[in-house]
Amino acid sequence: MKPAIILCTLNAKYIHASLGLRYLLANMARHGGADLGQQTVLREFTIVRSTAEIVANLLADLGEPDVGQKQIIGFGVYIWNVAPTTEVIRQLKVARPALKIVLGGPEVSYEWEDQEIVRLADYLITGWGDVSFPKLCRALLHGPQPLMKVIPGEQAALDQIELPYGEYSADDLAHRLLYVEASRGCPFKCEFCLSALDKTAWAFELERFLAALEALYQRGARNFKFVDRTFNLKIDASLRILEFFLERLSPDLFLHFEVIPDHLPDRLKAMISRFPPGVLQFEIGIQTFNPEVQERISRRQDNEKSCENVDWLVKHSQAHLHADLIFGLPGETLASFAEGFDRLYALGADEIQLGVLKRLRGTPIARHSEQFGMIYDAQAPYTVQQTAAVDSATLERFTRLARYWDLLANSGRFKQSLPLLLSAPSPFAAFLAFSDWLWSASQQKTSGLTPEILLDHLFEYLTGVCGMATETVRVTLFNDYQTSGARANPACLQGLLKNRETTSTRNSRSLSSRQARHGGLD
Repeated sequence: MKPAIILCTLNAKYIHASLGLRYLLANMARHGGADLGQQTVLREFTIVRSTAEIVANLLADLGEPDVGQKQIIGFGVYIWNVAPTTEVIRQLKVARPALKIVLGGPEVSYEWEDQEIVRLADYLITGWGDVSFPKLCRALLHGPQPLMKVIPGEQAALDQIELPYGEYSADDLAHRLLYVEASRGCPFKCEFCLSALDKTAWAFELERFLAALEALYQRGARNFKFVDRTFNLKIDASLRILEFFLERLSPDLFLHFEVIPDHLPDRLKAMISRFPPGVLQFEIGIQTFNPEVQERISRRQDNEKSCENVDWLVKHSQAHLHADLIFGLPGETLASFAEGFDRLYALGADEIQLGVLKRLRGTPIARHSEQFGMIYDAQAPYTVQQTAAVDSATLERFTRLARYWDLLANSGRFKQSLPLLLSAPSPFAAFLAFSDWLWSASQQKTSGLTPEILLDHLFEYLTGVCGMATETVRVTLFNDYQTSGARANPACLQGLLKNRETTSTRNSRSLSSRQARHGGLD
């Protein structure tokens, strides 16, 4: 049977599985009718697929409609997919003019009036779509026809929303990240975030949510990424969820949570400390340590308590810590950002994610644009291009630095070499100097830098520019080489690698001789 409704989005990567579309799919029957549930299918693509290929696949799914049959495609639109999704819709409307296109998602829920993608579509649901999308589809297929193109999403009580986790397929469980949420919304008002528009946070009924997790677990799910903005907001619920997983520990269990950095009471610490290595990953949004900037963007954060908690997590837990900083906030200078980076680096988090401010549609950060000279790219993802405190050249330098930081620090491939590189009063200043040098030495590239190339560049910089002892650097780089994923031989390690190969060959010959004498291995 040809589907009447297709739910579609373009994910950034295959490993991502759309939680939003699965909510819609799970709620089609409840809020649109049993027949709609049976007539709806889910189709996900990635942004690297060609537009023509995506269009061809969708048209093949729809088939040639029967006489009088109406068909709908609903698209989830985000900053990472708005451009290709626009082109997909343009081609679909040329090929099938009668096809009804419905949009939803954060990218089209605010400031939608002048968006090309909205002009091309037939309908737009802003905000929550769990209930409103099924109702709209019901009206489009069976009448009465909607009177408005733009429909404010109905924010239903959470107990009126079907949970989506049964819509994860066996293939999803085996190969993709499983996004789950124990709550929606956020009580905080950080102006760079769309959650600043929420009035509060709403929690799903806990036992109902845990029952859904149990069903996923019984089906083999072991990789759970919680998308709650504030997982540790309600400590009793946090403890119950962690206890649930602690009772189901397995070697392949992995849990990701976003936590508030300054809210880690002792009873939560006690629970966290019970988890073995490799299970917990915490995303810790520091963003900025600058008190003036924090106040300006309505971010409430106890910096001392945040540092104390990160320090505790590093020293007393086995959790992998992923801490975030944002460059380009209104009034933040390069110097004040450097101070914050150095403070965070000293705490020893496993990763420091360096982001550049983006002006998401609808976020209150826009109110600072004139006073603080904030100029953003007009195209998604709306990255800040310059501010009154940071010129465009400095933002370009920082963007390169962030890319190099991912390759050297966040990759985990240069754990012994990195301390040599950052052994200065200001680790940020040291890495910025290296970043500027690397940009020139690599012929102005931030891509295509293999581990082998990076090892050679590090050797040249540490010995030639920093004047460090050649053998000390070589031995340190050799130790990183063995765990870096490098396959070819860097020039700087030729001597050490040759000695290793000679020793390996000698040992192999010795083993072969022993095997020959003793008739092989037992």
